Amino acid sequence: MDERTWHTHTEMPLTVASLIYLVAYSWRVIADLTGTPFVVATVVILVTWAMFIADYLVRLFLAKERARWFRKHLAALAFALIPVLRLVGLLRVLTRFPGMRTTAGNVLRTQLLVYGAGASAVLIYIASLAVLEAERPASGANITTFDVALWWSVVTVTTTGYGDYTPITSAGRWVAVGLMLGGVALAGVITATLASWVFDRASRNNEEAEPATRAQLRILTEKVDALAARGGRTTGPDDGDRAPGDARAADSDDADSDDGT
Repeated sequence: MDERTWHTHTEMPLTVASLIYLVAYSWRVIADLTGTPFVVATVVILVTWAMFIADYLVRLFLAKERARWFRKHLAALAFALIPVLRLVGLLRVLTRFPGMRTTAGNVLRTQLLVYGAGASAVLIYIASLAVLEAERPASGANITTFDVALWWSVVTVTTTGYGDYTPITSAGRWVAVGLMLGGVALAGVITATLASWVFDRASRNNEEAEPATRAQLRILTEKVDALAARGGRTTGPDDGDRAPGDARAADSDDADSDDGT
């Protein structure tokens, strides 16, 4: 079995596993479980997480060029480390809108916006759970409920930074670091995508402002090469390209001209 076949057969089971992981983790943190329920939720979290780690290692092992596969599949590594990110793939159905121009640029911009917004929502939710789990047992912590943790995550990811709630534990601060870095990266992607969309709309009716695509440049180059192969003849065909009937007509014209002189 090759890597692609393995990925095809495991994509749906792992998507279900990521949903189970999210439910179990949310239940453990928000309900503040103890005793047997805590153990059950933790086992479910560890088992589903192990499935993602194992899937990544198997795909890496099955790849023909492992170093190249690793560089091209950094998203798979992110899914293995944060399983719930795989749920962002469910937003694929939102990347196609009726009446949308199906150019490569429009499809890419739509995917970046949809997946970026989905990843931001997942990042905020997971960070809220993580910081709440880290901060709630600490003495003197002020992030002790899920609504406060969610508020803190939104304020942090948008770089607003009111400072009314702050993590005091090392684990909570590391969650803040990851949330800030992820938020800046996602904000940059979304901002650049919106800017590209605005530019496309502004230049849609102005051909001079539209950037040339690689396909357009290739077609233009092929036309120039074809003209060069014909000796640079950009106007009508010369005598060598005329049909026999045209050649006879030209000879007749020349003869009449000679008689006239």
